[in-house]
Amino acid sequence: MSLLIGDNLVVSMHYKLTDDDANLLDSSEGSEPLAYLHGAGNIIPGLEKALVGKVAGDTVQVRIEPAEAYGEIRPELIETVDIAAFQGVDSVEPGMAFEAQAPDGSVQRIVVKAVEGNDVTIDANHPLAGVTLNFDVEIVGVREATQEEIAHGHVH
Repeated sequence: MSLLIGDNLVVSMHYKLTDDDANLLDSSEGSEPLAYLHGAGNIIPGLEKALVGKVAGDTVQVRIEPAEAYGEIRPELIETVDIAAFQGVDSVEPGMAFEAQAPDGSVQRIVVKAVEGNDVTIDANHPLAGVTLNFDVEIVGVREATQEEIAHGHVH
């Protein structure tokens, strides 16, 4: 009997991710299937919900709005800082990505959006925030998770 996708099961899948303009954002093509622990928050909520009840061999096409993916763009995560904040970097250019310490001590990824004189506009939003995502998924396998995988919250 095939296992229906649900919490505490390991799901393996191949996927293709595009935006609404059909730009390829990510894909598992040419590599191993992505394996994740269902119900542990390892993948975006909208995709996880769309896969509930599916079985190995199923294909799923789903369009996921930002609220169920990486969220909307949060304007408070876009700010202008002095170029002095980038000491040790020879040239600061739009598109460059850095890891910075957030006020709570966690590490966050920031991307340089613009440089005007000594003013650098940075964005700490996820790169796919505000983007509607289109997944084309093929479920390759579904199995029971081990107790260790459940305890750790991810696939081993």
